[in-house]
Amino acid sequence: MPQIYHWRVTLLQASGTIRDIKGRSTQMNDLIYESVSNIATEIKQKKVSCLEVTEMHLKRIEAVNPVLNAVVQICSERAIAEAKAADKKIANQEKIGPLHGVPMTLKDSLDTKEVISTGGTKGRVSFIPENDATVTSRLRNAGAILLGKTNTPEFTLAGETDNLVYGRTNNPYDPTRIPGGSSGGAAAIIASGGSPLDIGSDTGGSIRMPSHFCGITGIKPNSGRIPRTGHIVNHTMGAFDSLTQNGPMARYVEDLILTLPILCGPDWVDPAIIGMPLRDPYKVRVQNLRVAFYTDNGIHQPSQEIQNTVRSAAKALENIGLTVEEARPKALQMTPEINNSLNGGDGRAWVKRLVDSANTKEISPFLQKRLSSASPISTAEFTANLEMLDKYRSDMLFFMKDYDAIISPTAPFAACGHGETFSDKNRNAFAYTQAYNMTGWPGTVVRYGETEDNLPIGVQIVSRPWREDVSLAVALELEKISGGWKRPNI
Repeated sequence: MPQIYHWRVTLLQASGTIRDIKGRSTQMNDLIYESVSNIATEIKQKKVSCLEVTEMHLKRIEAVNPVLNAVVQICSERAIAEAKAADKKIANQEKIGPLHGVPMTLKDSLDTKEVISTGGTKGRVSFIPENDATVTSRLRNAGAILLGKTNTPEFTLAGETDNLVYGRTNNPYDPTRIPGGSSGGAAAIIASGGSPLDIGSDTGGSIRMPSHFCGITGIKPNSGRIPRTGHIVNHTMGAFDSLTQNGPMARYVEDLILTLPILCGPDWVDPAIIGMPLRDPYKVRVQNLRVAFYTDNGIHQPSQEIQNTVRSAAKALENIGLTVEEARPKALQMTPEINNSLNGGDGRAWVKRLVDSANTKEISPFLQKRLSSASPISTAEFTANLEMLDKYRSDMLFFMKDYDAIISPTAPFAACGHGETFSDKNRNAFAYTQAYNMTGWPGTVVRYGETEDNLPIGVQIVSRPWREDVSLAVALELEKISGGWKRPNI
């Protein structure tokens, strides 16, 4: 087992009141629940120090992590040293970045220089990267301070967050349930106030599903936006390359909008990244938007609570002036068949290459099952599947000629019990998110309701290619109406 650092946090003496940029009074210890934007502003205005903010978040991690098991490497000494240095920059009136002094965690699938980065696999229990992943470097250059690494399933290849290195992560709204995967550790600690920001990765819903299960917000940007250099599933995945994107996760949509431009753009290593300009979500005239919604993709019927929440969100948008119609792309029906044939068509050789590259000798039971169930197909069949994917994308795009956005469930259920996503009855549950990995389009999730058991329900907002601004603008409106994230009782 890699060392998990133990540390002691000095209790803050400050107990005063500050005022955030929205004008409401905030106790110092409530800053852990504030937005990235507000924290950065308070630091810039010298209403709170970088050290105070860092220590508050470390203390919160110390309080909730024994229940959640969300943060698996804790960089307390490094974070405190960086916070002190950040305070000196402010005192010396040096130039600072947009995230100066803001604490963050990062998914353990992302390389972090001098910090163990396992990717949830035993072959990397002692792997200490010599360099930061591109997204890590960009956030640190913007001034963010790394608190620690968050848990992920092995190689990020599961909808639940559990592995042989660190074990299982729990949902902050009910620890007997999953936080989702593969960015489950990130979602759990953000929802609990231990971190205001994390970066997830999404190959089939791994940003959006945990955001839904844990009641936060996250965006899978358009394919080709954010470099995957330094991520355990990187830009060398061949036929599967376009499925995976990195993206920010936070409690508030405004923080996705703040962070996304920092992450985007070519790094001259990942060959799929395009320098396509990002548009401003705050300039979108939402009342002019045409929105399609569906409550059931025809593959896995959602619970009535999920369906009611999506329908309620659609009605709310209609009430504020958007044009809303109930409609869904016919091509959705082909999502599981194409996705499964592509992922397993080579006999999971691509997964075996990941395992070999990490020098992993013992893999998780789920990954064992995934490898043993794979059936290789002929080259002709595989290329036919690629042609099916092209037709799928074309059919989906044709549907979008009449709409600016789609509102749908993120998953057919709220957070379920541990192990339930692996059951045969749920094998197509991820089709709600997988569809938009296959198209490559942007997808944002924001909390819009809850179950009778007080479990969060998020809705998915998908937009046209390269139109993250539309997805985020609609998410902002839904967040205003519903209130978005709500504090868990932990």
